[in-house]
Amino acid sequence: MLNNKTTLDELLNAKEGEEIQFKEAKHRFDYGEAEKICCALANCGGGKLVFGITDKRPRKIVGSAAFDQPERTRKGLIEKLKVMVDFQLLYARENKEPEENRVLVFDVASRPLGLPVQVDGIAWWYEGDSLIPMPEEIRRKIYEETGFDFSGSICPSAKISDLDDEAVEAFRSKWIEKSGNKRYANLSVEQLLRDCEAITDEGITFAALILFGKREALGKYLSQSEIIFEYRSSNASGPANQRETFRQGFFSCYDRLWDLVNLRNDIQHYQEGFFIFDIPTFNESAVREAILNAVSHRNYQLAGSVFIRQYPDRLRIESPGGLPNGVTLENILDRQVPRNRRIAEILALCGLVERSGQGMNILFETSVREAKPLPDFTGTDNNFVFLTLNGLILDKRMLSLINRIGNERLERLTTADFLTINALYHEDTLGDDMKECLKHLTEIGIAEHIGRKKYVLARSLYSAVGKAGIHTRNVGLDRETNKELLLKHMRENGEKGTPFKEFQQVLPSHSRGEIQVLLRELRRDNRAYCLGKTSAARWFISAEPLLEFEEI
Repeated sequence: MLNNKTTLDELLNAKEGEEIQFKEAKHRFDYGEAEKICCALANCGGGKLVFGITDKRPRKIVGSAAFDQPERTRKGLIEKLKVMVDFQLLYARENKEPEENRVLVFDVASRPLGLPVQVDGIAWWYEGDSLIPMPEEIRRKIYEETGFDFSGSICPSAKISDLDDEAVEAFRSKWIEKSGNKRYANLSVEQLLRDCEAITDEGITFAALILFGKREALGKYLSQSEIIFEYRSSNASGPANQRETFRQGFFSCYDRLWDLVNLRNDIQHYQEGFFIFDIPTFNESAVREAILNAVSHRNYQLAGSVFIRQYPDRLRIESPGGLPNGVTLENILDRQVPRNRRIAEILALCGLVERSGQGMNILFETSVREAKPLPDFTGTDNNFVFLTLNGLILDKRMLSLINRIGNERLERLTTADFLTINALYHEDTLGDDMKECLKHLTEIGIAEHIGRKKYVLARSLYSAVGKAGIHTRNVGLDRETNKELLLKHMRENGEKGTPFKEFQQVLPSHSRGEIQVLLRELRRDNRAYCLGKTSAARWFISAEPLLEFEEI
C-alpha cells in the first residue's frame, strides 16, 4: 500500500535514510540513477524519492525542474521495477516560478514477498545512505520468505539420460526396503522417478540431478553440487593426507563417504565389571545424519562445496548457505524448516531422513549416550554452517551411568531429557527447557529433588559408577557447609549478635526462605539461638539455655 499524501513540513523534518531520499536536482536528474534509487527503496520496504529539497539539515526547498512529465516517468518506473509507483507535486509558494518552488515526490511500494526488485539484473540496496548492490545474505533471506524450493524447480535443459542408473537403483532398493512395497521393483526408471516426484511433466528437477545426476550433467548444470572429503592427520596447514571429490548424484557416493570415514575410525574401550565395551570414535548413525543434513539443507544457489574434513579425533562438515530462515542455534532442535523440500521428501521415502525433522536430535542424543562433547556449531554464520562432531569420550564413568539407566528408560527419553541428564552430570546450568524435564526424570528414578528448585541425578546412578561422594556433596555436604558458614559469621560477631541481613551477604545465592530453613535447623540442634524480634532480632552461637526465641 502506498502512502503518497505528505506535506512539505513533514518532508523538511523527515530523516534521510533507507525510507526516504532527498535530491536537489534543480535542473535535471539522471533517469538511470532514479531507477536504482527507487529499486533500493522498494527492496528496503518502500519509501519516497524527493526532488527539490536539500538533503543536509537545516533542510531547504530549492525547487526542481527534473522530470517535467512525472506521469511518463512513473509509468517507466513501474514497467522497469514491476512495483507500484505514485507521485505527488507540491509547491512552496504560488507567487514564484514553478521551477523555484516545485517539489516532486515519487512514492515507491515495497518489493513483493520473496522476490528482490532488480534493475538490469542488479538488485540495489541501501546500507545507511550508501547505494550498493544487495548483499548475498540479504538476497538469500528474501528468497526464503516464501519457502521457495530450489530443489523442486525444473532444470530446463536436463534429460533423463543425465541421471545415473546405479544411483537410481540404489534409491529403488532403499525405497522397497523402507515401504515394503515390492511393486517398485518392476517400475521403469522414468516411472519410479515420477512416483517420487524427482521428475514431472515439466521436466527434470534439480533434486533429481543432486540425488541421481551423472558427473558430466552436474558439471554442466550444477557444478557446485559436490562433496569434498579430506582426511588430515593433524591441524597443520597444507595438503590433506587424502582427498576425494564427489561431483555425482548423492546416492552414488552415500556409502562411499561413510567407508572413507570408517577407514580411520579408532575404537575406544571402557570396562564395566568383567565386560569390556567398544565405542567407535565416529558413530555411524551420527556421521550419516550429519552428511544427510548438509546435503538436504545447503543452499544450492550459492557457489561452494560441502566439505567433510576428518581428523583423528573429530569430524568437521562445512555446508554453504547458513541456517535456513527462522532457524537459529538456540532453536535448532525445535524448528524444522527444510530448505530443499523435494530432496528431503525423496530421502524420507527411502528412510534416510525423517520427513518431519532435521535429524539434529540424533546427533545430540548420540553424543550424550556415548559421553562425548555435544555437537559444536562454532564458526556458523549467514553464509556457512559449520558442524563439528568430537569423537573422544569425555568421561568413561558417564558411559556406565547411561548404561545403568537401562534401555527401557532410555527409549522413553526425549532429546531434552538427554541434554538435562548431561547437564546434571556435568553440574552445568539448566536451561528453561531442561527444567521442564525434571519432573519426568524424577518420576522414572533418574533424578532426585533435594531442595527448592534443586535437582541432582539419583544416588543409585552415582553409586553405580563409583561417584556416590558427588551425590553426598550435592545433597548433604553443601547444606552442612552453608550452616558452618553461618555459624562462623556468628562467632566472628560475638556478643553483638548477627542480624538476618548479614546472613544474606554470607550466602548471596540463597533465597531468604532457604536461609531461614538453615537457621531453624541450627536452632533445632541447639547450635544457635535468636534474641529479639523482627528487624531487631540478633542471632548468637548457643552457649547456654535459650531465653527468647524469634519465630522465622
